Amino acid sequence: MTVPFIPIVRTALNALRRDGAALALSFVLPIAFFSIFAVIFGGRKDMTPRVAVIVADEDRSAQSQRLVAGLQAEGSLRVMLRPEAQQGVQQMEYTAATAEAAVKAGTASVALIVPKGFGANPVSFGPPRGDAPEIQMLEDTGDAIAPQVVAGLLQKVGMTAMPDALIQQSAKFMDQFTGGLTPAQHDRLEGNIQLLRGLLAAQGGRGASGGASASGGFGGGILPVKTRAVVGENKRNPMVSFYAAAIGVMFLMFTSSGAAGALLDEAESGTLDRVLSSRITMTTLLAGKLAFNMLLAFCQLVMMFLWAWAVFGVDFFGHIPGFTVMGVCTAFTVSAFGILLASLCKTRAQLESLSTLVILIMSSIGGSMFPRVLMPESMQKAELFTINAWAIDGFTKVFWRDEPVSALWPQVAVLLAAGIVLFCLARWFARRWEF
Repeated sequence: MTVPFIPIVRTALNALRRDGAALALSFVLPIAFFSIFAVIFGGRKDMTPRVAVIVADEDRSAQSQRLVAGLQAEGSLRVMLRPEAQQGVQQMEYTAATAEAAVKAGTASVALIVPKGFGANPVSFGPPRGDAPEIQMLEDTGDAIAPQVVAGLLQKVGMTAMPDALIQQSAKFMDQFTGGLTPAQHDRLEGNIQLLRGLLAAQGGRGASGGASASGGFGGGILPVKTRAVVGENKRNPMVSFYAAAIGVMFLMFTSSGAAGALLDEAESGTLDRVLSSRITMTTLLAGKLAFNMLLAFCQLVMMFLWAWAVFGVDFFGHIPGFTVMGVCTAFTVSAFGILLASLCKTRAQLESLSTLVILIMSSIGGSMFPRVLMPESMQKAELFTINAWAIDGFTKVFWRDEPVSALWPQVAVLLAAGIVLFCLARWFARRWEF
């Protein structure tokens, strides 16, 4: 006895098997997304990302060096004492001025400045005295995670790397609030502190390696800390411009691939053959398609940022030059990308399946779906091969860091070069329509 719907199932399976793009979209896309999220969040003991922090030690005392060594020993931190070497030349260590400039430039989201005089009074209990040196924490307010992580770990390291200073300060408080220690108790305490310092010197100044986090907030712990925002302090809705660029670029790619699909419709209807039989060459035709897609993509970006300005208060009109440069370059690259996808496919259905697969993967890696600060370092390197990452970086420079147009040259160069390469590849694959 034959089940009535078995032939229907068999027919549907055969159709799916013949449509390789639909088959890939059904099975490859879920696996790809699972793999991306597994690389980002899987196999990790906690959800805290490894945070890059610049440290400028202007005190250079034994206590400050032990504090820096303790920060370097923290697995959740990537401590940067000097800029990366350029052409094999080692750079000078960070100072307060160069550390602040590096945060403004986006090298790291947090910088710690250990001031002169820190070693004489490294820890304190209660409100810091007016004359006590305070560690300066400079932050980029666009990163909500890094300052919190650094603030907590700084207080932890203050206890584990400088226990002798902690005991000494505790003794001062005991003298102040309990009537004081006897001379014998003072001598015994001083001997134990000297012994502890000897043990710390033998360990290389790192202090204890364990211990619970002793975050006291931004300056509420044993280390006096003063926080100052050097990027985005006066921004209204600071992350809106980031998401306008991130979401805008992703949907620009969908729009461009859909508009480029007109090539496939024209090829199927025979219109493309009639156009090519005239004096219009394939290169001219693709260039015209590219120009139209660029105009469409740029207008879409303008509408996105105008909406962000009208509803969320993004300073759009104060950044017109930078927006225009990044908007044109991004529109050019995504348009060339869409034409390449169209030239690779034979039908509109294949284009829709392929574009969905590629664009969603690129967007998840390139930062359009969630902030890249949550990604491991390996994934952050992979994002350099996506259009999204370079476009988002450029728009971030314009709207968040208020950098001039001249500072956009790395993003502009990469986007233009990528667009040219993608268009040349599209032209090469489009040869099949000329025969």
